Amino acid sequence: MKNIKKSITKTILKGEEKLDLLTFELKNKLRLNRPLQIVTYRSYGTPERLYVKGRVLVDKGIQHSEENDTTWENLLNMYRRFESDEIPNARVQLCLQNKHYDITTDIEGYFVLNLHPEEPLHLEDIWHPIELELIEAPVHNFETGIKETAYVLVPPPDAEYGIISDIDDTIVRTGATSLLQTGRNVLLNNAHSRIPFHGVSQFYKSLQLGRNGKRNNPFFYVSSSPWNNYDLLYHFLELNEIPQGPLLLRDFGIDESKLGHSDHMSHKYKEIENILITYPHLNFILIGDSGQQDAPIYHEVVKNHPGRIMAIYIRDVNIEKRTQAVTKIADELKANGEVEMVLVKDTAAAAAHAAEKGFILVEEVKEVEKEAELDEEGDTN
Repeated sequence: MKNIKKSITKTILKGEEKLDLLTFELKNKLRLNRPLQIVTYRSYGTPERLYVKGRVLVDKGIQHSEENDTTWENLLNMYRRFESDEIPNARVQLCLQNKHYDITTDIEGYFVLNLHPEEPLHLEDIWHPIELELIEAPVHNFETGIKETAYVLVPPPDAEYGIISDIDDTIVRTGATSLLQTGRNVLLNNAHSRIPFHGVSQFYKSLQLGRNGKRNNPFFYVSSSPWNNYDLLYHFLELNEIPQGPLLLRDFGIDESKLGHSDHMSHKYKEIENILITYPHLNFILIGDSGQQDAPIYHEVVKNHPGRIMAIYIRDVNIEKRTQAVTKIADELKANGEVEMVLVKDTAAAAAHAAEKGFILVEEVKEVEKEAELDEEGDTN
């Protein structure tokens, strides 16, 4: 049975690759594969190793949203995001410490490169810029000069802890427990019209500030949203003044390692584990919600990485069955003396616990409460 499943999976993957190549070749003949762009995704690394990820696509002209964008404009932009035209076998060049590195895109247009600087980086900021240039692409009348900058987060040695957060129904209200509501929010809203939970921005700033007041605790965002939504999510964080961090999303296509598995579980756990392995001397706070599988995933992280998680905050989405499931996991963690998993109704409750445990300054709780009140007033106006 297992061999049959593997065989079917490989057949599906080969069929998808063949279709992608045929589509690419047809559009190339029709000279539709231009203009091109390099899309970079904020990633992370250490002074000794930098992880760079991006994609080469046909530029569909998707612009940052405006406050007065219509529903039709939002829907059209979302269509452009998901109707992406990938450029396989394109050559991208990266420059670091005056040394050049080349990488070729895969069938989906992605490139991933692990760079090992010849000398450890000396950073003035937690973000390290890397210049990229598209050197070659298999398209009609390819033009050089397409450049982009990638940003890699490198936590400073005096960071107190790191924060790993979910996005949907943790930071932004998406209604991820309802397929209809999720579809409406994803397709019809933009970065301006998506609504953050009350007080989230100030709470996350408080965690970034920590107790030393240096505002250098790194954030990482792990989500099951597809990479196609990267620009929208990044712009949302920017507009709402939520601390920037690598956005670790998932591929929208078919993947051999994902078929037959819970994609949400495997993707999130793998990304969190990679972060913990990259920073063995840094402990973390995990933030999620009760709507999907965050609590079981975080429970697994605690079991496999004992002593690394300082606290877990789970936003309650008010579905009794899921609230009970989180409570059961929280009780188990508490009984084993491992870590507190705190189920919270609002951001202020999470801030109060964080202050009590010494993760944030006590005076920050009032700031979170104040912002939550202002956010609530904004909802009613």
